[in-house]
Amino acid sequence: MDEIRLIVGLGNPGKEYEKTRHNAGFWWVDAIAERKRASWKRETKFSGYTARVAEEGHDFLLLKPSTYMNESGRSVAALLHFFRIEPAQMLVVHDELDLPPGTVKLKKGGGTGGHNGLTDIVEALDTKDFWRLRVGIGHPGHKDLVADYVLNKARRAEQDAIDPPFERSLDLLPWLARGKMTDAMTWLHTKPAPAPDDVTPVETGGQPKAEPPLVAPTTKVKK
Repeated sequence: MDEIRLIVGLGNPGKEYEKTRHNAGFWWVDAIAERKRASWKRETKFSGYTARVAEEGHDFLLLKPSTYMNESGRSVAALLHFFRIEPAQMLVVHDELDLPPGTVKLKKGGGTGGHNGLTDIVEALDTKDFWRLRVGIGHPGHKDLVADYVLNKARRAEQDAIDPPFERSLDLLPWLARGKMTDAMTWLHTKPAPAPDDVTPVETGGQPKAEPPLVAPTTKVKK
């Protein structure tokens, strides 16, 4: 059983980067903190901002490095060392070029796909053995366009595709609290059944009956 103790959101600090594609990790931990009404605290010794949240009696630390993306490892390594958290007990949330907008995937280990934040964390920890939550943002089509692409806001159609699965992924927290990571992947990677668009008539009596929603509503994420 994996026990997640730390959730790291990757992004760049500063107002100018808040809504850019590269800050998807910040969006996620900010949304969790908002749900749990947790406050962010600046931690100089960790070169970042931390918050504490609880789910089903399990405590999580949230971290947003205040370094730029390509120096994220310094912040992560300092916090792991201080709290004696193993890399395998960490979930890193980040934007993913190799997944289309509207896709969110959970995995453990593997390569970094050239992501500067992940690459720096792997170098700082000397291991790839940690969990990742990958928020798909799509690819601009050529590697020379990547830098501009990730540092700009998603187009409206892309953001509309990103929002529903992103919001659903926030409901992973109970799975993480239980340490049921395989079950979490199965749940996340299984496309939810669509909610009914209208009401279904009752077979007898002729009165319409609204069917219950198939997916519990989640809080709209502000970005």
